[in-house]
Parts: sequence; C-alpha cells; structure tokens
Amino acid sequence: MTPLAVRPTAPAAVHSRRVLLAGAAGNFVEWYEFGVYGAFATVIAERFFTPAAGQGGAGPLVATYASFAVAFFFRPAGALLFGRLGDRIGRRPALILVIALMTLATTLIGLLPTRATVGAAAPWLLTGLRILQGLCLGGEFGGAVALMTESAPPGRRGRHGAWQSFTVALGLLAGAAVAALLATVLSPAALHAWGWRIPFLLALPLGLAAYRLRSALPDEPGPPPRTPPGGSTRSTTRSTTARAVVLGIGRLMGWSAAGYTFLVVLPSYLQATLGASFREALIATTLANLGFAAAILPAGILSDRVGRRPVMLAGALAVTLFALPLLHLLQDPAAPAPARAAAVLAAGATVGLLAGPGPAMLAEMFPARVRCTGLGLAYALTGAVFSGCAGLVITTLTAATGDPDIPAYYAAGACALSALALSGLRGDDHRGPLR
Repeated sequence: MTPLAVRPTAPAAVHSRRVLLAGAAGNFVEWYEFGVYGAFATVIAERFFTPAAGQGGAGPLVATYASFAVAFFFRPAGALLFGRLGDRIGRRPALILVIALMTLATTLIGLLPTRATVGAAAPWLLTGLRILQGLCLGGEFGGAVALMTESAPPGRRGRHGAWQSFTVALGLLAGAAVAALLATVLSPAALHAWGWRIPFLLALPLGLAAYRLRSALPDEPGPPPRTPPGGSTRSTTRSTTARAVVLGIGRLMGWSAAGYTFLVVLPSYLQATLGASFREALIATTLANLGFAAAILPAGILSDRVGRRPVMLAGALAVTLFALPLLHLLQDPAAPAPARAAAVLAAGATVGLLAGPGPAMLAEMFPARVRCTGLGLAYALTGAVFSGCAGLVITTLTAATGDPDIPAYYAAGACALSALALSGLRGDDHRGPLR
C-alpha cells in the first residue's frame, strides 16, 4: 500500500501552490505558441516559404516543418545552458530569463514581414526566431519540472509534475482554439493576410503575466552541495548522468512522437493528405487536445498511488496497438462523425497517460545537483529527434511513398520502443524522497 500523503502546513502549502502556478504559467505560454505554429503551418508555408511564383505540392509545408525542427535541435543547447544556470544559481532566475526571452521571440514572429515584403529574407528571419525559442524552451522544462516536483508535498510528486504536462495541454488547446475561432470569424483572405498574426501577438500579455508570477517567487536557498573535487568522482557522476539521460530518452520517445503526431501535426496532415478543410482539421485537433488534457491529471494522481510504470506502460501499449486502426477510421469517408470524434479524443487521452506521470518520473531519475540539466537534456534531446522531426518526417515520407498510414507507423513504432524502456522502471520510485 502507498503511504498516505502528509498534509503540508499552511505556509508550506501556500508556497507549494505559488511555485506550481509560476512553473505552470511559463509552460502554458510555451505550448500555446507551439499549438499556434502547428495550427497555422499551412498559412505560414504560404506566407514565408512559398516563392512569389507559387510553388505547388508539399515543398513549402516541408520547409515550414524544417523550420519547426530546427528550433527543436537547439533545445538541447538551451537545456545545457539554462539547466546549468538552474543547478548552479537556482531554478527561479533561470526560469525568469527563459520566459522573458521566449515571450520576446514569439511576439516578434507576429510582427515579421512576409516573403512578399522582404523576399528570401523572410524565412530566415522566422527561422532565427525559432532558434531563439528553441534555446529558451530547452531550459523551460528542466527548470519548471525541478521547481514543481521539489516543492511537492510527500506523496504528490506525480500530481505536481502532471501540472506541467496539463499546462502543455492547455497551451496546445488554447492555440488550436484561437486558430479555430479566427478561422470562424475571419474570411480566408483576411486570415491569410493578417489574421494569423493575432495569436502570436497574444503571447506578449500572456508572457508578461508569467514573468510577474515567477519574479514574485521568494529567493531560493543556495544550490545543493556539489560533488567534492576529484577527477574520478566527477567522471563517475558524468557517466551516471549520461546513462540516465539515455534511459530517459527511451522512456520519453513514445510520449514525444505520439504527442506531436496526434496533437500538433494532425491539422496539416488532415488537410494535405485527407483533403479536410482548415476548420475541420482544427476541430479534430481541438478534440484530441481535450482528450489529452482530460487524462493528464488523473494519470499523474494515479501514478502517485500505483507507481509510474503501470500508468505509462498502459499509454505506450495503447498507442502501439491502436494508432493504425484509429487512422483508418479517420480516413474512412463513411465513418460517422461521432465515431471520428471519439477516436481523436481517445488518441489524445493515450498520450495523456504518458504525459501525466512523465515529469515526476524524470525528476526521480536525477539527483538535485544535476536535476535541471539532466531531465531537461533528456526531454530536449527526445523532442529534437521525435517531436521536432515529426512533421518533417511524416510529411516527407507521406509525399514520397503515397502511404497515408505513415503517421500511425511513426507513433506506434516509437511507443513500442518506449514500452521496452518503461518496463525497467522500479515500482517504488514514487514513494521515496527525491535524491
């Protein structure tokens, strides 16, 4: 039996809630922007990556996702940079810097001139801002998860860590919902001409609110004591951390690949491959994100009771078994609308089973002195390979092979491998204190 959680004292509970809110707010802003970018991928392809003469086919969309992937490949560098800051000088100052830079980059995307105005410089300017975002976002996850799980009362790390993933879901959902609203109230011409800028500009007030929340947190104690000097000891620590990062990548790859396949890539896939309208694709994505959001907190809470392994294994195996049947249902023009809606809701919920316990699982893999860097690097490297490349790989392979089942193969294959890595989780890691 899992021991009952100890009820925190009033000051400790207030501090825990403040930390939870400040950490979650930055994640919301981060993933709101990613949701917007994914929802408007076809519009961005037209405005920034299509030459004046008008290039047909999937070329501009592939270029858009290449820009998307570039940002992810800079996230490991950001995880190292901001993770080291978080581990050496404290979680709070690193997270304040991250949210300030991230808000600036997102707002500037909404102000960028398009290719019609500045020519070939437009995609390079966009890609440069995506790189800045990638660096900042690489430091966001490690610092936020460390802050939120370290402040959690006993027996509630899964619940607190799940709030990180829950605000990811809220951000993606908000991005898709804003895009759907604009597609409803604006004409297609207005949406493509200037309406697409509005969601990016909304990141400014959102980011400022998150900045204020993080700035209001009290100063932290000094950094945890580091390993005593000594070459062999430092070498052992680095080797242990590196092994934990590699293992963390294996445990996260299914969450990463399935999450981006079902929650971010879905709108442009439905339009480009299945001929859905922009509005239909956004509605499907909104439903998938609703299913994702609904499953996260229950999954995190359940993992505090039964452990991280059974909950996350259930999610990975569900995607492995049902990704292809789900996609076939979406491809069937005779399938009733309620069945399609239930399918995308279920797809999102399976990802939620992975995302709910995932942050706490990672925090439990690393000691305090390298926690920001270690878990941030594992997450960033996984994202660079399996999330950032999801749109590029799926779009390219679908265009090259003509096989509309590529997204299902991608998500199911990654989750099958992830299930193997998750099977090695210890059943009692959720019960003890963090190292």
